[in-house]
Amino acid sequence: MGAGPTGLRWFVDETSMGLGKMLAIAREDVAHPGHYDLPSVPTGTIDTVWMPIVAAMDLVVISRDKRIRTKPAELAAFRAAGLRVFWIAGKKDLSNWENLKLMVKWWDRMDEIVRDRGAGPWFQAVSDGAIREFAV
Repeated sequence: MGAGPTGLRWFVDETSMGLGKMLAIAREDVAHPGHYDLPSVPTGTIDTVWMPIVAAMDLVVISRDKRIRTKPAELAAFRAAGLRVFWIAGKKDLSNWENLKLMVKWWDRMDEIVRDRGAGPWFQAVSDGAIREFAV
């Protein structure tokens, strides 16, 4: 997967803003709401608004938000936009540090999935033990 015109490849949504900011510092291809390379998605942008913008930019989403896959409006927008999502799975919320360690652990595998899986919509759950696809 190549970077778009801004050089961005990944978008971390507002449910994981701390993680998004850390990744954006560590990597030039990661953005989050309010990121200077993503003025069309300011902080506070609702899911159904940012989803088509992010998908049109060919960005892959990292999120902790379960609603993307289950709430009717978000699910419809997810499908219509053809989003590709890596969801941080688990019953308990992790700290920003733990989320960062999880992403670093799986980053190369996530890159492979993006390359091999191709266009969306698709939804992958990322946990400490595995990355697995969920039906959408």
